[in-house]
Amino acid sequence: MSNATEELPEDLSSALALLAQERARRIAAEAEAATAKAEAASANALVSHSEALIARLKLEIDKVRRELYGSRSERKARLLEQMELQLEEFEADAGEDELAAEIAAKASAVKAFERKRPSRKPFPEHLPRERVLITAPTKCACCGSTKLSKLGEDITETLEVVPRHWKVIQTVREKFTCRECEKITQPPAPFHVTPRGFAGPNLLAMILFEKFAQHQPLNRQSERYAREGIDLSLSTLADQVGACAAALKPLHSLIEAHVLAAERLHGDDTTVPILAKGKTDTGRIWTYVRDDRPFGGLSPPAGLYYASRDRRQEHPERHLKTFTGILQADAYGGYNPLFKVDRDPGPLTQALCWAHSRRKFFVLADIAANAKRGKNAAPISPMALEAVKRIDALFNIERDINGLPADQRLERRRKDSLPFVDDLQAWLQTERAKLSRSSPVAEAIDYMLKRWDGFTSFLDDGRICLTNNAAERALRGFALGRKSWLFAGSDRGADRAAFMATLIMTAKLNDIDPQAWLADVLARIAETPVTRLEQLLPWNWTPPTINAQAA
Repeated sequence: MSNATEELPEDLSSALALLAQERARRIAAEAEAATAKAEAASANALVSHSEALIARLKLEIDKVRRELYGSRSERKARLLEQMELQLEEFEADAGEDELAAEIAAKASAVKAFERKRPSRKPFPEHLPRERVLITAPTKCACCGSTKLSKLGEDITETLEVVPRHWKVIQTVREKFTCRECEKITQPPAPFHVTPRGFAGPNLLAMILFEKFAQHQPLNRQSERYAREGIDLSLSTLADQVGACAAALKPLHSLIEAHVLAAERLHGDDTTVPILAKGKTDTGRIWTYVRDDRPFGGLSPPAGLYYASRDRRQEHPERHLKTFTGILQADAYGGYNPLFKVDRDPGPLTQALCWAHSRRKFFVLADIAANAKRGKNAAPISPMALEAVKRIDALFNIERDINGLPADQRLERRRKDSLPFVDDLQAWLQTERAKLSRSSPVAEAIDYMLKRWDGFTSFLDDGRICLTNNAAERALRGFALGRKSWLFAGSDRGADRAAFMATLIMTAKLNDIDPQAWLADVLARIAETPVTRLEQLLPWNWTPPTINAQAA
């Protein structure tokens, strides 16, 4: 007989008791296994649900991004932002649920859920690598032998950041005396942007970029530097900013001349509060953007900014005094003198923005906004919705011809866009006759019909764009920055902000890192002859090599 049989008790009562104990242990083990399996299955279900939501949201986001053209449609922009926020939350939920599933799986034999992750791109080659070697075993874990031979190695790369560190560069200038004439010889002192300056070009570029691109006022920068152990007062930083603006004026003049020599400009303005006695005035930041890429132009893009304390028409007249060409802008009346026949040196060609006209119809047909208003929502205007659909048909054509040469764009527009425009005009005139003067849709229709020549000028010139989005994008930074710096402290402060925005935006338009460009320009501008200053412009600038920067 087996050992198990020999261990059975001889009396029946003891055997029954032993059987009952074994049955109880088996039931408890089965219950514990079922509980662990249920927990793992529940965690897996959560992760699977999150994965499905993430996949669906990614598809929806890609779809909305493909549909966006020119100025981002208000409804689509809000929808995209909302979906991206949801995606962020679902990604975080999926990571949390994945960890919970892994913990549950360790307590049971149920296989953990493995989340499908997107393939990670390799880290850039220019980043320095630091090898951390894990000490290898000195003997075999199986037999204990010390005769080990290296077979290879596995490397795991982890991206890490080194906190910013400060250093002081000591520039030594040795003195020599002549044994013959006793004259002392010494190299000249290094260039500093400010007289008796102490800040290096990289520090100055960081201060400028933080203030004018990241919208971090100098007092906040000073507080952050103090926490890092560096005492740079507000007045000290302000002094450096003013000196840098003076040193960079030659480059600003070159960019200004380049922008005003364009065949076509995008123009727009936005409000900027400027400090006054006991209040703030509603000042303006004006922008003029040269971007020939939509019609295949080879000239580099650039942005030009000006500041003013009001919005009088004399400002755009002064800004564009020497400009002759096409001005793409909204229907602001201050531009009207620029289009007069008797203007010297000649009238500008007006090109109005279809995105502005579309927006007037869109607010009357915004289904998403109405849903949020609930009972207080105004009824959706079918006429406005139809106008939006007709205008969107033009945008679809423009999407296909963007980047083509001007003559090809014009040919496609006369073939495909002209019938849409003619039908739209006839439809607007017919529908306008049905509306009263006080109708909101009538206001939107009148806005277009009264300025029809400006809206249809794109049918006569392939260089003209359908929208003025380039200028609106250029002003987006000021719209966001107002929340941080609240107001400009003076007229000169607003002018300085416009000055630096010209440099920074031009670098961005040419896909150049503004901070790296400013640092290199500040280091070289004193030694660069006036005849070679164009080499420092963003579209001509060559970044220093990685080795040179490290040295």
